[in-house]
Amino acid sequence: MSRMNRTQKAAGSVQDRAREAAAKLKPAAEQVKPLARSTQEAAQRGLHAGRAWAAPRVERTGHMLQDSVAPKVADMLSSAARRIEPEKARSRRWWTLPGILVLVAAGASAAAAALRKRSTQRAAEPAAGADSGEADSGEAAGAAGEVKASANTDAAGAARKS
Repeated sequence: MSRMNRTQKAAGSVQDRAREAAAKLKPAAEQVKPLARSTQEAAQRGLHAGRAWAAPRVERTGHMLQDSVAPKVADMLSSAARRIEPEKARSRRWWTLPGILVLVAAGASAAAAALRKRSTQRAAEPAAGADSGEADSGEAAGAAGEVKASANTDAAGAARKS
């Protein structure tokens, strides 16, 4: 006998034994099928009942956590964030408004000094012109005439009103 024939015979005999065992187990499997179906249905009913029991309790626990624990956790997180946050850099704009005010005050004082200087020069010019006898005395006389004319018009206006 060749080697191939022995292997084929051995495989054939194993297959035959498996077929015989399956034929013997078929009636037992047919008897177990209804029992397995009822067990599956019972397990599904038990699972449904367990889920129906657990769902409201889980929801209530969630609400309790949300109302009691969550605010505490939120407070802890916000306080931790405040401790972690670095200090803000100081603003360098504090000098802007006082600096502008100082510049405006300096400009106003410079303008006032310039006006005072101009008015003292004008007051000094007619006196200097009268002493030296220059031609500017005509201008001073014209300015004096204007002052007299405005005084006359004011008096005339007051007389008309009454």
